[in-house]
Amino acid sequence: MKVERTHAVVALAALVWVANLVTRAYADDSAAPRPDVAIIHGDVTPATLRPAIESMITKFAGDYPQGEAFLAQLTAIEASEPFDEDALERLARTAYVDHPLLQAYPILFVTRHQYKRDHHNTATLFQTGEINRGSYEPGGPMKTIDFGQGGKVAELLHPGAIGLVRDPEVSFDGNRIVFSMRKSQDDNYHIYTVNVDGSDLKQLTGADGVADIDPLFLPDGGILFSSTREPKYCMCNRHIMCNLFRMEADGANIQQIGKSTLFEGHSTLLPDGRVLCDRWEYVDRNFGDAQALWTVNPDGTGHAIYYGNNTASPGGVIDARVIPGSQQVIAVLAGCHDRPWGALGIINRQKGVDGPTSVLRAWPPRFRQQISTEGSHKWDSTLKLPVKYEDPYPLSDGVFLVSRTVGKGERTGLYLLDVFGNEVLLHEEPELGCYDPMPLGPRTMPPAHPQSVDYTKETGIFYLQNVYEGTHMQNVQPGEIKHLRIVESPEKRNWTPHGWGGQGEHAPAMNWHNFENKRILGTVPVEDDGSACFEVPADKFIFFQALDAEGRMVQTMRSGTIIRPGEVQSCVGCHEDRLMGPDANAGQTQAARRAPSKLRAGQAEPFNYLATVQPILDRHCVSCHDFGTEAGKKLNLAGDLNNAFNTSYVDLWSKGFISCIGAGPAALQPAKSWGARRSKLIQTLRKGHCDVDLGAHEMQRLVSWIDLNGPYYPTYDSAYPLTRFGRSPLSLSEYGRLQELTGTDFTEHCRFHGTDPVSFTRPERSPCLDTLAKNSAPYREALAILKTGQQRLQATPRADMPGFSPAPGHQQQRNEKWIARHQVEKQNRSAIAAGEKRYDPQVQPNPGMRLP
Repeated sequence: MKVERTHAVVALAALVWVANLVTRAYADDSAAPRPDVAIIHGDVTPATLRPAIESMITKFAGDYPQGEAFLAQLTAIEASEPFDEDALERLARTAYVDHPLLQAYPILFVTRHQYKRDHHNTATLFQTGEINRGSYEPGGPMKTIDFGQGGKVAELLHPGAIGLVRDPEVSFDGNRIVFSMRKSQDDNYHIYTVNVDGSDLKQLTGADGVADIDPLFLPDGGILFSSTREPKYCMCNRHIMCNLFRMEADGANIQQIGKSTLFEGHSTLLPDGRVLCDRWEYVDRNFGDAQALWTVNPDGTGHAIYYGNNTASPGGVIDARVIPGSQQVIAVLAGCHDRPWGALGIINRQKGVDGPTSVLRAWPPRFRQQISTEGSHKWDSTLKLPVKYEDPYPLSDGVFLVSRTVGKGERTGLYLLDVFGNEVLLHEEPELGCYDPMPLGPRTMPPAHPQSVDYTKETGIFYLQNVYEGTHMQNVQPGEIKHLRIVESPEKRNWTPHGWGGQGEHAPAMNWHNFENKRILGTVPVEDDGSACFEVPADKFIFFQALDAEGRMVQTMRSGTIIRPGEVQSCVGCHEDRLMGPDANAGQTQAARRAPSKLRAGQAEPFNYLATVQPILDRHCVSCHDFGTEAGKKLNLAGDLNNAFNTSYVDLWSKGFISCIGAGPAALQPAKSWGARRSKLIQTLRKGHCDVDLGAHEMQRLVSWIDLNGPYYPTYDSAYPLTRFGRSPLSLSEYGRLQELTGTDFTEHCRFHGTDPVSFTRPERSPCLDTLAKNSAPYREALAILKTGQQRLQATPRADMPGFSPAPGHQQQRNEKWIARHQVEKQNRSAIAAGEKRYDPQVQPNPGMRLP
């Protein structure tokens, strides 16, 4: 295959566009979006095609020799009666196939079916041993189409009859391809490289029971990819997730560089050498609009928001690529509950890190009106689009390759889009879709970043210049914040078939509304000038809370960050404008003049409501606020274990005695807008309530619990994974019978507003029995079922109780796999620190391989 051609003008033109035409095209889109026109094979009008041809004539001159002839043909078509749409479509394809950027190099693409619909746009792995393994569907070969040779299509590599190729990326010199491939349903995705002529196929990764996808060549010679090597699951369901990893060019020394609690993928490079990827994670916010673009250095240092973290619609901003010669990116604007496709948007981050202002143009154009930072449940705004786009690749700052639906169900073809509104079908396959188009040629390599991670260290350092700088901090007075609380949000390592209908699907039940468990790592002081400098454990997913002198939360992050071993990371303020730099006139802060603070007053284990909060209520409250008392009717603070939680927890949440955001909206929240300071429970206790006299430590426990968003369970592990809510000791059939006897709704997504109808601690106190005549046959049978639950909990404690251990079978197996993978990561890091090389056991350096 010939991939080198002499196009000096083309090479230059790839970085420069006719500025006035592009500016006009962007401005026209934002000012007056044209109606969406869904044409099966394209979207072209004379008004959009003419400026496109004119711009190619201006830009490429002699390298576009047929330009004037194309304009003449267009004029003739415009004058024809009746108007010939087919002729216009043919002309558009001919004019764009002749585009010098398409003529320069063959176009690489892969063939496959669209991934089967699952639950989220990240659920495309169909990994062995996981819940959606059966959705795997074989694909076709990786191919090229060469428009410089009359559109010749050639097969580059075939994965076999039951295999699938995905996620190719071309090396900077244009000579090699890195990609992910799976040979069968019993295999998983691994990373391979191959020459552009199909020779010298090499497998780089091969660990058992993990999926490796989305590889990316790095300027330092390494390869970045996404992987399930740290097994974790989406908190709102049961699907395996990915983090960022990197390795050497030969597959050695694989190391994890991303630690967010959900998904990191679709990596690409910015012109300065940083990695741009999409990241899905949430802390105290809903699941559906929490997919955004982030940046990170190739060694995992410097994780930072790029765009979309607080945008409510669309739910996901994913699969971005930098537009040559600009500071803009083109990205897929995706729905949460869809495949990784949707609308497209050109994003200029210099106009803001959220919302519609930064989106200069959208495909389809009208979708730009749906981009918003306000509202809720808008995360699937792209779901019903008549045309969907995937895998955009900019050829220049005005022309883009993309995979787009062709009007035949979910099948996609290769399209060329431009900023003038043209969408031209370049190629489609007879049965499979076409994905991942990109030129098979050289490109500019960004600068390499030196690796600064030090695996001989276990901590990193954060420096905060001024906590009072930032949006949503207007009602916070200087000197008001005294400490930062550092909180870990651990990953979800386990799941249950049945769940709790909080905000989204908890599987198992975790909290009343939000998804996370929390562990307080400790607090650090904030200086009088608002600065702080402190040391934290490396490679943990953490967030910060600003505390006042009474230990109450003033403001909190609802997203997470990590620090790498030996890394020093700084920020300007709390929710500061991400386009704002540090104050050059601030001088040296107080925190900068001292050694970093050490964490103090942390928790050894994640927060457990039953162990931490309930003993306080037992000592001071339950004597009045119990079953059978007048005060208990208003607020029952008994510790009785119930269906998913305990009595006091359900009452405090469902009756509004605490002010927690739960799984709240995407938008940033004002300081002091929720938490202990606004909670009726704390306000009542501070004013004085009967003879209740809480000690300072007890009050701080209650305040911390509410400020942590009212968590309940310390772990996602379960002793009862096959039962209702993933927590109850009763079987599904026992619940069915109990519902028949009492008329109480025990279905999986019921919400017990008011006191929970069950007490396994004192079964005879269960409110669900109140409808039955005491000592009647239905009463005795229902009570016997509840006592059976009581006995099971005594024999097999659930996760909020002392003596808990996960159920045997899948629960323990997942934990064992996590431990084993964690051990491999430790071994790889030791090899790196020692200057050695370590490979996946299944893959050793080899001279090459061939597929059957």
